[in-house]
Amino acid sequence: MNSVKTYTLFTDHDVYLFKEGKHYKLYDKFGAHSAEKDGVKGVYFSVWAPNAKKVSVIGNFNNWNHKDHILFPRWDESGIWEGFIAGLTWGTLYKYAIETPRGEILEKSDPYALSWEQNIQAASLVSTTWYEWKDKDWLENRWKKNTLNAPLSVYELHLGSWVREGNDPKKFLNYRDIGKKLVPYIKEMGFTHVEFMPVMEYPYDPSWGYQITGFYAATSRFGSPQDLMSLIDELHQNGIGVILDWVPSHFPGDANGLHRFDGSYLYEHEDPRKGFHPDWKSYIFNYGRNEVKSFLISNAMFWLERYHADGLRVDAVTSMLHLDYSRNEGEWEPNIYGGNVNLEAKAFLQDFNTAVYKEFGDNIITIAEESSDFPMLTKPVHDGGVGFGMKWMMGWMHDTLDYFKEEHENRKFHHHKLTFASMYMYNENYMMPLSHDEVVHGKASLIYKMKGDEWQKFANLRALYIYMFTHPGAKLLFMGDEFGQTSEWNFKQSLDWYLLEYPVHKGLQTLVKDLNHLYRYETAFYENQFSRDGFEWVEADDLENSVYVYLRKGKKKDDVFMVILNLKPEVLDYKIGVNAGSHWEIIFNSDDERYSGSGYKPEIFSEQFEEYMNHQKSISVSLPPLSGIILKRKDKKYNKHNRIKQHKKQ
Repeated sequence: MNSVKTYTLFTDHDVYLFKEGKHYKLYDKFGAHSAEKDGVKGVYFSVWAPNAKKVSVIGNFNNWNHKDHILFPRWDESGIWEGFIAGLTWGTLYKYAIETPRGEILEKSDPYALSWEQNIQAASLVSTTWYEWKDKDWLENRWKKNTLNAPLSVYELHLGSWVREGNDPKKFLNYRDIGKKLVPYIKEMGFTHVEFMPVMEYPYDPSWGYQITGFYAATSRFGSPQDLMSLIDELHQNGIGVILDWVPSHFPGDANGLHRFDGSYLYEHEDPRKGFHPDWKSYIFNYGRNEVKSFLISNAMFWLERYHADGLRVDAVTSMLHLDYSRNEGEWEPNIYGGNVNLEAKAFLQDFNTAVYKEFGDNIITIAEESSDFPMLTKPVHDGGVGFGMKWMMGWMHDTLDYFKEEHENRKFHHHKLTFASMYMYNENYMMPLSHDEVVHGKASLIYKMKGDEWQKFANLRALYIYMFTHPGAKLLFMGDEFGQTSEWNFKQSLDWYLLEYPVHKGLQTLVKDLNHLYRYETAFYENQFSRDGFEWVEADDLENSVYVYLRKGKKKDDVFMVILNLKPEVLDYKIGVNAGSHWEIIFNSDDERYSGSGYKPEIFSEQFEEYMNHQKSISVSLPPLSGIILKRKDKKYNKHNRIKQHKKQ
């Protein structure tokens, strides 16, 4: 006798929207939900399996028997199976036993489950996202932190390896314990946001979370859904935004996951030229299938609504948009126009951005990790764009790191790698990333990408950070890079925090902290970060000296900073053209002893009223070796230490 009772959470309109690809709150309907029928409490289950011959709920409540609790197929040909099982409650372990037309029995975890087990079976848990949030003030005002004319400095981290349990370095910390260490650290360092590498459930640790099986489940490696919510809540209450990595590009072929979910190619594209990723050996979503679009956009909404995320960084957008990504000739099929753009994926991303911005407005931000020159990624959908809020500036990252890898005497041959970004930096709304991908797989840590001896390596990296934080665009820095982690990132262990016992590492960390405060509290560095009005080259072509000079400008006329980079390991007296009536003072020096530099003190030692560099007068400045210095117009007095002190009180 079947122990399942008829029950539904779906209306006819729900089903219509689901089949049209326009239902964006499916997590309210699918999955396992506490319910009551005829005065008896239990759990309602629903799952999409249109090609299944039979679907049962199996679990620890019925000894995993697929004959006792058979769900009912809906009459409307939606492919939805559903039903109510009395007596079940939170914590119940379950899966779906799906019988295919061929007679196979597939045991699948719930695509909409809120929690999964951490073992080989990886069963789903009947769970809840109920939580008493305390971040109301943050939510009401966060639009001020996510707008394009606000400072956005992001600390990217992997929860499993930022820090581990001191007594047992192999043991993960709970989300709440991570929060106790992370929140004060981010506040002290001055980052505006954190970006978590995927927190959704994943089976394989070496994937770092980018091969997801439980798209709606916070990974139980670090605790419960409420534990993750507590971490996000604490960050919000301390004025720190949270961006989550989101992976709508592919999924692994684990037997209990989405692959061949009901015995057919349901979530993935059947054609391997579109449905299989040759690099990652994973499966690509079928963006042309409406029910799959509803699943994915609902998933984005879920993390933004239920977990109060302030943004989603969308992974592997390049692979989504290009039919020939990582494929040789003959291994891909052109679109209807003969091109290589995946039109279905583009339409999906447009629908995704339209939906989340309609729902949340400027309270959230979407960010594309995209490495090609695909046009109009951050332009509005109604203008033909893809609709993202920002795009990672991958070209800037690669050109910059390539330059700093060069021997100092060879840099003149690569001088324009640091100026090239100014040719395209206003094409999109860019975030400048120095991300996790650059410090793994034999690429070396950031500090060891720098040329020279120890002093030169740290001097180079300090100068690079001056360049990064004063360049137009938002910022992103991967964990450990702020203090010069020497070994490559290893997801199996904690960062080497003991390095902060050494002055060069502590000095680098102090520099990043001060740059964050400078970026956040001086409007010239962020007001016009996506506008041509905010940047001006003064000297871009001095190849022989490896010197760069540029201005950053705010909206007020006198809100101007000058940045000078001397990227040779020698002191240099340098003449610079400036406007008449403008007076300058040096307010930041990467070679300062405070940052474990050599302590050379730059100074403006001459001022001449004669035309130079197409300006009405000039100043001469002594430049420290391998350094970046920042000058401020005296019209607006600046006190760095007061600024930092003021911030710490907040």
